Amino acid sequence: MNYENNRWLLNKRPSGMPEDECWLLDTEIISDISKNEILIKVDYLSIDPYMRGRMNDSKSYAPPAKIGEPMTGETVGTVIESKSKKFNIGDKVCAHKGWQTYIKVSDKDISLYKIENHEIPTHTYLGAVGMPGRTAYFGLNYVGKPKKGETLVVSAASGAVGSVVGQLGKHNGLKVIGIAGGEMKCNFVKNELGFDECIDYKSPDFKDTLISSCNDGIDIYFENVGGITTQLIAPLLNIGARVPICGYISKYNSSNIIEEETPFHVLGELNPAPKHRFFVNTEWMDEWDAVTNELSQLVLEDKLRFKETITEGFENAPQGLRDVLSGKNFGKQLIKI
Repeated sequence: MNYENNRWLLNKRPSGMPEDECWLLDTEIISDISKNEILIKVDYLSIDPYMRGRMNDSKSYAPPAKIGEPMTGETVGTVIESKSKKFNIGDKVCAHKGWQTYIKVSDKDISLYKIENHEIPTHTYLGAVGMPGRTAYFGLNYVGKPKKGETLVVSAASGAVGSVVGQLGKHNGLKVIGIAGGEMKCNFVKNELGFDECIDYKSPDFKDTLISSCNDGIDIYFENVGGITTQLIAPLLNIGARVPICGYISKYNSSNIIEEETPFHVLGELNPAPKHRFFVNTEWMDEWDAVTNELSQLVLEDKLRFKETITEGFENAPQGLRDVLSGKNFGKQLIKI
């Protein structure tokens, strides 16, 4: 049987916020699968800030996306054909295969795994119990190394990663202060997620409120945004502070973020400089299953909450990324196909 696979291909490299012409909507025909392959009908696309960096042709922790190939990204879908002993028709799976509606993939692909727990929605495996959740877990626990009673500040606190970081921080006995944009997001972070405080970076009183809320200094700063936020945080860091650097979304639309002022520049100029480093969740791949199970259990026990923006229609993937980069979405951004 033949399937029409719609794909969003990278058409040109952006300068600033990606425009429509940066992508090309393409259709290919997928026919027979081979031995040890499966065919997946994609149900959801994950839209994440890191994708903007992959669109640049510049040095980074991962190779750039190639012109003429599908945009990178994780997906959740349903197995509709299988010539694999590992997967059956009807299985729900995750795979890091980009913006397309069907995926033909080998059962040996390291990004492919079966969703075993069906007590929570499958698309949660693209958010709180998937890559963003694992990123939060590893960054806080293995780079941040929290100690009970310390103060944790989380930027982009209503986002897919930041929201999990703060809740895990509370479970670890930390004082948790979030930073988010707008009253609605801040209310959610404090009242629904249980942060001690959430500061609106859009408020004219942002700097003063940040200083007063961190009257004992900051022991851990979980970095997601960079820019002016990092500059204001830096003098509040205590001696021995730790800064897990997950990203710096405020600079992602720059033509060369390596040459821009980054958190590494700001933090490195402090004397003494806090312990700070960039990390990715693939550093701990051998622990993925255990951490995914732990996060899943927290969701089932209502000890880990999350917010999602689910946009219907494959055609809306480019706008979904723009919404993430501009802060228009709320929580985890997903595209439902």
